[in-house]
Amino acid sequence: MALYRFKKSDLFYNRVKTYPQIDFSIYDGAIYYNNKNFEPGAFTDPVLHMPPGHISLYEMNVDRPAGQLIYPFITKDGSITSFRTVSTTSFNTDFDYGDEITGSYPLIATISTDPIFAGTSDRKMPALRNTINFYRTLSPQFEFSNAFRDLGNLNLNLISIPSIFFGSSIRKGSIDLKFYVTGTLIGHVTDRRRNGELIQVAPAGSPGSGSIVGLALYNEGFLILTGSTALSTHSEVYPPSGIPTNPTWFNFGVTGSAPIAVSSSFTFSFEGTNYIPTVTMLAHASQGEINHSNNYTFLDHDSYSGSLPVTGALVYQEPEYNIKNTVQTPYNDPTGSFERQTYISRIGIYDKDKNLIGIAKVATPVKKRETDSYTFKLKLDF
Repeated sequence: MALYRFKKSDLFYNRVKTYPQIDFSIYDGAIYYNNKNFEPGAFTDPVLHMPPGHISLYEMNVDRPAGQLIYPFITKDGSITSFRTVSTTSFNTDFDYGDEITGSYPLIATISTDPIFAGTSDRKMPALRNTINFYRTLSPQFEFSNAFRDLGNLNLNLISIPSIFFGSSIRKGSIDLKFYVTGTLIGHVTDRRRNGELIQVAPAGSPGSGSIVGLALYNEGFLILTGSTALSTHSEVYPPSGIPTNPTWFNFGVTGSAPIAVSSSFTFSFEGTNYIPTVTMLAHASQGEINHSNNYTFLDHDSYSGSLPVTGALVYQEPEYNIKNTVQTPYNDPTGSFERQTYISRIGIYDKDKNLIGIAKVATPVKKRETDSYTFKLKLDF
């Protein structure tokens, strides 16, 4: 087996920018992610120990019985290492040295809608003040407080999207929200200007059509819906108000856990921005090289006479084998002129300590003669 070192000119590092499509459907208190429904397992129900509409980090405990779940743990010792969720006080008082500090899997996430009423002491919007003002270069709508509006004292709906869904940021121009009542579209919002303004674009001529009904924080994963115009004359109970009201963007996605607002349904879709680091490697099989194989078919075993190696005080000689002649010829006898040739079927990738870390295979073995020269292009995503 021949080992060759990659030269600097044989390695190319770059990254691939992708835009994964994300779709959510919300109805009667349930969230559905990318049209995935409830998935039962053989030993647990559901198979990933999470409800529909969620995503599982690492996908641990797949189809494991409830009493046999694996979990992360840290043994308390002199290194003072613990989980972020364990406070310093709890670490010092609740655990002795040698005790296990445990966590739990799966770690799951989903989107959340949070209606915020004006005049409440909710801290979410004040916490986003600086972030919202930072986007003022995109649109004057991102001014947190001005003479016409104060986002800290306004009825609004805050939609939170964990970064595991969108990666680096939400792709500008990809946000799409639809509000349905009894299956009929009454409101459609997009960020068609790509500047974070959420504009109601349909149905044509509907209440609020063409107006700005919210803002999008692309990098942070927040949508702020401020539209207060009634989208239709339909009336039903939307949580958390508990009283019948007309549908507005304040009610988007907030169907609650009880069987209320069953006439309303919502869809929410966007594209994320994900960067995938890649490395391209050029593996060369030059002329006059790669002309020996460790495959046992490389040798002509008919030439083996059955003799054992010759050993002595000053000599060790193994019996000789002839290399099998694989040169193609239309005749059975005589064979074609002998020529060294091998067949390359796979290429191993080793680290600096000669540990095999990857194998690249070709669909059909490539015949390599001494006069041939090949370059194999390998690409690895990580």
